[in-house]
Amino acid sequence: MSTPEAAIQVRALTKRYGDVEAVRGIDLEVQTGEIFGLIGPDGAGKTSTFQILAGVMEATSGVAELLGQPARAARVRVGYLTQAFSLYPDLSVAENLRYVGELRRVVARDIEQRGHRYLTMFGMERFTDRLAGRLSGGMKQKLALTCALVAEPRVLLLDEPTTGVDPVSRREFWDALAQLSSQGITIVLATPYLDEAERCHRVALMHEGRIHRTGTPAELRQGLGLQRLEVRAADLRRAATMLAERDGIVDVQRFGDRLDVMVRDVQAGERAVREALAAGRLAVHGVRAATPTLENTFVALLRGLQGETRAPEFPGRRDAVPPDTTVAIGARGLGKRFGAFEAVKGIDLEVRYGEVYGLLGANGAGKTTTIKMLCGLLEPSAGDVRLAGKVGELRSESVRQQVGYMSQKFSLYDDLTIDENLDFFAGVYRVSSERREARKRWVLAFAGLEGRGRQLTGSLPGGWKQRVAFGAAIMHEPRVLFLDEPTSGVDPIARRAFWAMINQLADQGTAVLVTTHYLEEAEQCNRLGFMVAGELVAEGTPSGVKAAQGGRVLEIRSDGSQRAVALLKAEMEPWRVSLFGDRFHVIVDGDAQAAARRLETRLARDGIRVLETTEQDYSLEDVFIVIAEKGARADGRPAAA
Repeated sequence: MSTPEAAIQVRALTKRYGDVEAVRGIDLEVQTGEIFGLIGPDGAGKTSTFQILAGVMEATSGVAELLGQPARAARVRVGYLTQAFSLYPDLSVAENLRYVGELRRVVARDIEQRGHRYLTMFGMERFTDRLAGRLSGGMKQKLALTCALVAEPRVLLLDEPTTGVDPVSRREFWDALAQLSSQGITIVLATPYLDEAERCHRVALMHEGRIHRTGTPAELRQGLGLQRLEVRAADLRRAATMLAERDGIVDVQRFGDRLDVMVRDVQAGERAVREALAAGRLAVHGVRAATPTLENTFVALLRGLQGETRAPEFPGRRDAVPPDTTVAIGARGLGKRFGAFEAVKGIDLEVRYGEVYGLLGANGAGKTTTIKMLCGLLEPSAGDVRLAGKVGELRSESVRQQVGYMSQKFSLYDDLTIDENLDFFAGVYRVSSERREARKRWVLAFAGLEGRGRQLTGSLPGGWKQRVAFGAAIMHEPRVLFLDEPTSGVDPIARRAFWAMINQLADQGTAVLVTTHYLEEAEQCNRLGFMVAGELVAEGTPSGVKAAQGGRVLEIRSDGSQRAVALLKAEMEPWRVSLFGDRFHVIVDGDAQAAARRLETRLARDGIRVLETTEQDYSLEDVFIVIAEKGARADGRPAAA
């Protein structure tokens, strides 16, 4: 029985493509004004569900109703953002808006007024004449959302809308979604970023065409029945192996300077951890309890559904090399100008063999330009680069054979088969014929594409493309590896396989430099560097950069969280306040308890009652926002530009 407030009702919905059943009889109900997240691994059936709800594809059977009408009849009141950027790159922002508005039969005056209103809401009113193809990733997604809103839909369907978007722009995007939700617009979205799913009112886990669990993020975390321990110890690789075999320990995940250990009981789990590591003569530097994340929950639930999945062993692997303390990737005073524009400003950087270094920054901060200079693809305007022991010989054959590179944009050839792409890269990297076939099979197994080597690469979904591209970049076991947003659009299970392989390569002595916009995975790096406006402004371990920020994060639950966020953003620096579903976070300076009392008093004056306040650890996203804001203020411009 549906409730009167339901904006979307789905009953026994199925979709078949020949013998493949992509959606298998799902039931779903979404309330008016709700932000509802659909999460699941690649191939779970999420995009097929979105296409049926958007009315662009017919269901095989079942019912999909939006606003009391069949999905196809409700299209005029629905906005739909597809995974791929669907606007015209050679049209300006204003021209794209006009085209979409006219297509949706909106009169010219309303197109102009609504377009201006939403562009202003998203901080893009200054860019109406800019070509869409020249916008940053975050701005493209804001333009796509503005175009979807110009017809004033009552339902928004967003299929992975923030893939490839930096954390500053993602937070702005979610602030906009919260504002739209408060106006009664119903929002359903899919996301591979489970820190984003925390911001939804409710989420549903989809796997192999079925919905297996639905609830608020807090309900899903609590229903898991597990607790998380952050363990810091000597030799994390050995520690992870020891703990994974210990009774009472459910899961172990390795991060850059710690292990995340999932246990059923905190005290018993800590005893098991200390006993196991003591038996292995490994020093324990610290054990602390922490709240499980939604990603912990997602991985545990999927393991229950599909069992343990492990990355296949890399064939013909070279022997691990002794620790090498020399610099594998180095820069001194590295700079790059494009005409009058200074994209990179005097960077000093060192990455040693066996280290995983994360280079973080907003879109346009200069990360990709820096990587291209470091790996010899782009000539610096100033400074020196050291790569694989060489200075000034970065294009030599001896250096090339030691370097692997996975670019930000998909780097394979869409019109070749997977096998043909792998043959091409194996040839470029001079992988011997006796090793080539085994390593091609390994790439297919790693990507979950066994037996599909003859499939055209362009026909693969984004997550699978990334897996193939990663496999191609490491076929020759490089000693130095550059990964520019390697897991963009990849689901959490596949992301763990990526990082297991990255850690294996690092353990064997490979130097890895990686960029990512997903800051939960940046925790897996040994060290991090933050770029703002072409400068490297902060460096350190994940724990170190958090500790260096000062301040506190308060998580507040109230009886009017959306209204509270709007009020506090108007009175505080807006970057300090962020909405997470029915809760919100506030970054405060000084004493946390005193700040909590001040906030409670302030909100009470506007009739908003605080129900609960807890102090939280800084997330890397919080750190990123703080560093980006401080850097932007020092540069004399707003961080959100």
